[in-house]
Amino acid sequence: MAREIRINAFAMNCVAHQSPGLWRHPRDRSSEYNRLPYWLELARTLERGRFDGLFLADVLGVYDVFGGSPDAALRNAAQVPVNDPLLLISAMAAVTEHLGFGVTSVLSYEPPFPFARRMSTLDHLTGGRAGWNIVTGYLDSAARAMGKTRQTGHDDRYDVADDYMDVVYKLWEGSWQDDAVLRDRERGIFTDPAKVHRVHHDGPHHKLDAIHLSEPSPQRTPVLYQAGTSPRGRQFAARHAECVFMSGPSAKVIAPRVAAIRELAAAAGRNPAEILMFSLMTVILGRTPEEAQAKLADYRRYVSHEGALTLMSGWTGVDLSTYDLDQQVRHVENEAGRTAMDNITRADPDRVWTVREVAEHVAIGGIGPVIVGTPESVADEIEAWVEQTGVDGLNLAFAVSPESFADVADLLVPELTRRGRYKQAYRPGTLREKLFGPERTRLEAPHPAAQFRRRDGSSSGTRR
Repeated sequence: MAREIRINAFAMNCVAHQSPGLWRHPRDRSSEYNRLPYWLELARTLERGRFDGLFLADVLGVYDVFGGSPDAALRNAAQVPVNDPLLLISAMAAVTEHLGFGVTSVLSYEPPFPFARRMSTLDHLTGGRAGWNIVTGYLDSAARAMGKTRQTGHDDRYDVADDYMDVVYKLWEGSWQDDAVLRDRERGIFTDPAKVHRVHHDGPHHKLDAIHLSEPSPQRTPVLYQAGTSPRGRQFAARHAECVFMSGPSAKVIAPRVAAIRELAAAAGRNPAEILMFSLMTVILGRTPEEAQAKLADYRRYVSHEGALTLMSGWTGVDLSTYDLDQQVRHVENEAGRTAMDNITRADPDRVWTVREVAEHVAIGGIGPVIVGTPESVADEIEAWVEQTGVDGLNLAFAVSPESFADVADLLVPELTRRGRYKQAYRPGTLREKLFGPERTRLEAPHPAAQFRRRDGSSSGTRR
């Protein structure tokens, strides 16, 4: 039986997100990003299309690599202005019943103690539909904004992240026993103090002596996403991630990354099939091939190539304004995102990218493929992509919002459903249960979170 294809919407609490310039399109409403009605309508649209979730990107800092200043980013709304993504989710959860929410949060600049409470709060308010996309950051501008001269080295950031994860696992899984909260009105006891435990952590990067401030949420630990596929990022994903998001322009780039993470997960004792892989894609749909191509041509009238190069310069740490447009992009090793640089240099040895080609490709949907056609032809290409890469699903970026997502809900989803490749209804339960089934209510061994869970009053890494 053919595997079910998962779909997330990929967006950001900013203008245009991965399609710089398209905020100018007359049907695009992403410039309303700072008003709740825009997000509430989007959430309802996604639930109508039975999207698994809304995956919200985020970045701290500004894209100031291109031209050595933030001017191009500001001119083109290249992910600036950008608001906090987490504050959107409670409102969207209130107008939906099933839609999941994967929120990006950069752990490099927030202590784990308040962050753990924030995610527990979100999990409570969404009824267990919260996910966390774990990122370490890639912009020096973010490090400077937080009082540092530059960001920590690329691989060292993951060492910090491993320590951070141990702290939040202890808080989420080990501080409160399942039956700690009594809500006993007769005796006047809300929480049994004997079942709430102090967490001690003395790690190489983080120290803690506290009880978790939140009572156990429906999932305790939110669904864990991870979005880095550098060699060190893959190791981190194989240990921690339940879902991995990766981007790349072709199946030839994506397939080896999927295989590498699954191999590392197996080596760590995890079932590789229990890690869901999502890859970036943008689809442009029409009821006829001519309508779809006309829509693409219409969108291209509004793209900003400068905005696209501003984004790519930030992702790679290379100032592409210093290149000629027809100059080949060559690999540079730095402390920015390794995956983004690999995508346009050495990930596909048969593809040579010029700066002009990068600008044209990234201008709609970022570095992922853009599929244009009817629901039938797009479904054909998606099925082929899934088979060639081994991914479980897609993070769909938009060209024009909410139009791109409405087209998926109204045109593509019925076709995938007809083929038996898409769910006919949401599963009940939390986000983890919707993604993995009712047997996966909590993270179990060998996932590292499980070692900190209290069962009979004791657990590794915590004590009263």
